[in-house]
Amino acid sequence: MNDGSTSIDWLGILGYDEASPLIFTRFFFWGFFAVVLAVYSVVYRRRALRNAFLFAASLFFYWKTSGLFLLILLFSTVSDFYIGMGIHASASERKRKWLLALSIFLNLGVLAFFKYAHFVVDNVNALLGTDYHAVNYFAQWANLAWDTSFVADKILLPVGISFFTFQTISYSMDVYRGHVKPVRNLLDFGFYVSFFPQLVAGPIVRAAEFIPQLYEEFTLTRQQFGIAVFWIVNGLIKKMLIGDYIAVNFIDRVFADPLRFTGFENLLSLFGYSLQVYADFSGYTDIAIGVALLMGFTLPMNFNSPYKARSTAEFWKRWHMTLSTWLRDYLYIPMGGNRGGSVFSWIMLGVVGLLLMLLTGWIWLPVIYLSAVALFTVLSMLFPVVRKMITTNINLMLTMLIGGLWHGASWMFVIWGGLNGIGLLIYKGWSRISPWGKSTHWFARFQAIALTFTFITFTRFWFRGSSLQVVNDMMHQIGTDFGWSVVGDVLVGFRSVFLVMLVGFVIHWLPSSTKQWYRDQFVALPLWAMAIICVITVLGLYQTVTAKMVPFIYFQF
Repeated sequence: MNDGSTSIDWLGILGYDEASPLIFTRFFFWGFFAVVLAVYSVVYRRRALRNAFLFAASLFFYWKTSGLFLLILLFSTVSDFYIGMGIHASASERKRKWLLALSIFLNLGVLAFFKYAHFVVDNVNALLGTDYHAVNYFAQWANLAWDTSFVADKILLPVGISFFTFQTISYSMDVYRGHVKPVRNLLDFGFYVSFFPQLVAGPIVRAAEFIPQLYEEFTLTRQQFGIAVFWIVNGLIKKMLIGDYIAVNFIDRVFADPLRFTGFENLLSLFGYSLQVYADFSGYTDIAIGVALLMGFTLPMNFNSPYKARSTAEFWKRWHMTLSTWLRDYLYIPMGGNRGGSVFSWIMLGVVGLLLMLLTGWIWLPVIYLSAVALFTVLSMLFPVVRKMITTNINLMLTMLIGGLWHGASWMFVIWGGLNGIGLLIYKGWSRISPWGKSTHWFARFQAIALTFTFITFTRFWFRGSSLQVVNDMMHQIGTDFGWSVVGDVLVGFRSVFLVMLVGFVIHWLPSSTKQWYRDQFVALPLWAMAIICVITVLGLYQTVTAKMVPFIYFQF
């Protein structure tokens, strides 16, 4: 019986809805964050209670974003908490190594199952002519235990699994190396692993950077408050006004059917995608940093104007910096880095070779691989300098290939990672002989930035394209049907999109001093002026929202 009163839909608020994840661009998130801040304002002085509350809030956030995949996050949290305690407590080096290996095995095992199972099965079938199927055993067990109806023949990818598994692996390795002491409280550790602003798309937070903050008193100065608000507003503008707008109104259309558009449109969509992926991903990071700072926690910088880079090496020091440094510290250096090769290098080379064979179906690839190994061995015995050059370049190439695979179980990402590796190797060689390498002339800087940006953009054929056929179609249009005669019509027809792109690139290439100036100007504003700017910005942004929600690009990784 309806008495005319308004009832609260608790199921809608507390339940999981796959179509309505809890993300920064939804009003529901900001309602959730307002509630979190309200409770936080009561408990923040009691550190244990504060950390426990934020852990619970983060679990709710992940439940609303990924549903029962919350259990995977909890498994990773609990297992690495006790493994870390065991590593620290053990006096046996052998036991410590076995515990570290267990942590790596469990984390990579879970990641491999959910992210690479279909990839491996599909390529084994293509290679051997078999008809295997990937089976979601977790769904089968749940159906048997609780009479549920989860789909058992499809393995879905949990949001953010690549980020939090890398985070827990680095924790175990840092405890093993003695870089950080283990967290003694499970709730504190759970908060570190699952802190909701950066949980599903980074930045990847090192234990040594974040864990000390768990035990510090809450502080938030007037300047920090202003900076936090600035980063949130800045991130929303990047994501919704720039990234989403140019994606929905131009880029997605071209990549969906390249042959319907001229080569000129294909080329602009490719450069537009470079802007979109930066605006989307760095926008998420900006919001995450701002939200965390409002609660008194500092997250690491993840981007530093990457399209200002003058080389591929500099680009990877500016782009997705927390992943780049993670791969350097936990993969590249353990393989030997630039000092030379190691047993780990050759093991990883064999693993990557096997994966490439599965990807391509080239059954003769092992023959080439073994022949190359034999050639390298002979050259290494005859020329020690050649040995070091080969092994260090192998380490670099392997790191980039694995970085590509981290982004997804696809031949496209392997190609993308490999091309970036080749770009780094070419730069290493060229930098030794380049007559302009140390030039401070503006044109030398301009051409270096333009060349690097163009190379990085063209590698994104394989990052964004859904298949090799799409890449081939786009290249075909650019090479054979550029459409010079309709360039003017295209510029007029998509003028609003290109204007947004132009503004986005201009802002990106502004001097750092200029960006710092307008940040400082915003921070110095009185609170009422900040509030007015925020309201106007939000109202303006939601005028550009389309009916289709545009998820953050890095949610898929």
